[in-house]
Amino acid sequence: MDEIDRRILELLTQNARRPLSEIAEQVGLSAAPVKRRIERLEATGVIEGYTAVVNHARAGSTLVAFTEVRIPGTEDIEDLWKDLRTMPEVLQMFTIAGDPDALLRLRVDSVQHLQQVVNRIRKTGRIVGTKTLIVLNEWNR
Repeated sequence: MDEIDRRILELLTQNARRPLSEIAEQVGLSAAPVKRRIERLEATGVIEGYTAVVNHARAGSTLVAFTEVRIPGTEDIEDLWKDLRTMPEVLQMFTIAGDPDALLRLRVDSVQHLQQVVNRIRKTGRIVGTKTLIVLNEWNR
């Protein structure tokens, strides 16, 4: 991967629907080599897919929270993920070193909805403790 590939990735990250001609102009190549580079980045797994950026406030789910999760030493974190991945409110799970064992990123409609989701997480039977933090503002790169 060279500097041109990195610039292509940066441009696609900003707008995955950016026309090839515009990317080509930005990196100083014609559209054909840019297309080949993108196909290679896809084939090698550097680009895993494309996604839409959703305005969740307009879609109705406005509250983001992080829930710290502690599990007993007898539990397998993979089994917990299998339980939690079925919950649409759980966007991501990060296993982390130290205390807590995992961090969940949640998106919900309200504080009441958040309480219901946290209760469902606790009821999996795999949790010994949680701590939830509500996001007040968010910045993205």
